[in-house]
Amino acid sequence: MATLSVPPVLSSPRDDAMQLFRAFKGMGTDTSTVINILAHRDAAQRSLIQHEYRTLYSEDLFKRLSSELTGNLETAVLFWMHDLPGRDAIIVRQALMMNTMNLEAATEVICSRTPSQIQVFKQHYHAKFGIHVERDIESCASGDHKKLLLAYASIPRYEGREVDREMVVKDAKALYKAGEKKWGTDEKTFIHIFSERSAAHLAAVDSAYHDMYGNSLKKVIKKETSGHFEHALKTILLCSENPANYFAKLEYATGLTLPASGWNQDLIPSLVLHKAMKGMGTNDTALIRVIVTRTEIDMHYIKAEYLKKYKKTLNDAVHTETSGHYRAFLLALLGPNH
Repeated sequence: MATLSVPPVLSSPRDDAMQLFRAFKGMGTDTSTVINILAHRDAAQRSLIQHEYRTLYSEDLFKRLSSELTGNLETAVLFWMHDLPGRDAIIVRQALMMNTMNLEAATEVICSRTPSQIQVFKQHYHAKFGIHVERDIESCASGDHKKLLLAYASIPRYEGREVDREMVVKDAKALYKAGEKKWGTDEKTFIHIFSERSAAHLAAVDSAYHDMYGNSLKKVIKKETSGHFEHALKTILLCSENPANYFAKLEYATGLTLPASGWNQDLIPSLVLHKAMKGMGTNDTALIRVIVTRTEIDMHYIKAEYLKKYKKTLNDAVHTETSGHYRAFLLALLGPNH
């Protein structure tokens, strides 16, 4: 996993908290100072700054930022102030609310995280919203998609790289019997294997399946399943093969061409970003979500993919489509223009 490229920090979290307090004083906010500090601090540093701010001024920094900033800048900065599990919790909660339901986004988060990440995310979810994520999944999802999400979110899985070759072959045979060999599809077998096996094991099963039957599991999933269930299975499989490349490389990994039918394009950050800035107006919600959530994970992959596909840097595109302090903040998160 990539980390945020943070320039040397000469000030302590306490100094940063004091500078932010001064930036809020007087007529208007010194927004440039707010951006220069927060956009160049990683999650641990941001957490310490919040702690120091509360200690020094008996005030919540998050609430103060909310009162001092406005518009898209406020949205982006507040989202950035959460750590990764906190952001995941917010995205999934919004995705599983009736008035903002987005099962693709909920599936993306749940099925692209490791078991340990899921456990931390679930704790944040319950702490923030007073309800277990499984309860919301029960209410919003349905059918095999719901069964897979519930299993994937609750069953512990090994996170190491070792695999049992005999079990790999056994699972490849089971999936063949449940899919291509069978009239209809045995979804229970797919749910069982995809929710209980480690990422390394699933990647090995995909390779073994291809060697044994001349087909990839991605193609089998596309042929044998559909809708949100297909989406979840593909997400799990693709992340098992190469989690670091998943978001930036998904279009090529699935062999899709644009426009991609039958697949959630919102899972392809380079494409999402391009679409967000294409045509009349800018989809700032998508722009903020992708940049903020991927900056500390794999933004260097996404930037390379964007340049390769659209023949311009992501920084240049963001610079063209945004303005003011909002532009400055996003560009600070993106880092060097190359």
